[in-house]
Amino acid sequence: MNNTINGTSINSVRAKTLGDYLKSRRARLQPEQAGLPRSYGQRRTPGLRREEVAILAGVSATYYTWLEQGREVAVSRDVIESISRALQLGGDEHVHLLELWNANEPEAVTAITTEVKPQWREIVNQMAFPCFISNDRAELLAWNRAVNERIADFSSRPREQRNMMSMLFTDPQMRSRLINWEEMAAHSVAIFRTSYDKYAHDPWFAQFVAELSKESAEFAALWKLHRVEIKKVTRVFYSLPDENQVLAYDINSLAFTAEHPDLHLCIYTPASD
Repeated sequence: MNNTINGTSINSVRAKTLGDYLKSRRARLQPEQAGLPRSYGQRRTPGLRREEVAILAGVSATYYTWLEQGREVAVSRDVIESISRALQLGGDEHVHLLELWNANEPEAVTAITTEVKPQWREIVNQMAFPCFISNDRAELLAWNRAVNERIADFSSRPREQRNMMSMLFTDPQMRSRLINWEEMAAHSVAIFRTSYDKYAHDPWFAQFVAELSKESAEFAALWKLHRVEIKKVTRVFYSLPDENQVLAYDINSLAFTAEHPDLHLCIYTPASD
């Protein structure tokens, strides 16, 4: 028996999420980019037509249309790979598509971790560099003094406001300190999009995105791009006005235990070059 969320099966949610993602990738690809004859007629929607993607992927137009519509149809790994090539997906985009397809994963609702063990907090506190533990919602669950001093003062904020994504777009202090804000904002939204699709069954994500989109036009614009990226080592530059200097860090994000796959240990190590 399928697990359900508000009466909707997990498989149904996954199928719709997959369909939305395929549609977003199709919309950004022009016929000439895909090696098709340039269209001089008026197109009702941007990007390739569904029929064109189907031809490029070697599947029927009806079958591909059903996928985009979020119907629960059987999809093989070969078909997913063919569609990925047709849509010219990049490395991270391809991985994300496979995760959305996820044919072999058992149906289950992944719970978000909201508390961390005391010993994990102690590990974070012992770090000399900025270090924190966050979950897939971008909520900070543990952080050290260096985070308060170099990134933003999370200790002075109530628990419900300790969200890295929200603060990145709404907190003037964090934004003023982060020199390469535009780069990090785009990267962070792309990472968060992967979590959003992964937890499509969790209403928290849709509510969070809707609220932040109202608060920040910049976030809303980046969100509409539907870009996805996987966490990787990223360099950030922070300005400390009181000390009149710029600090460069490489953000290393480490996966947590198998019991808590939604947690990430982020360590800001001084850049070596």
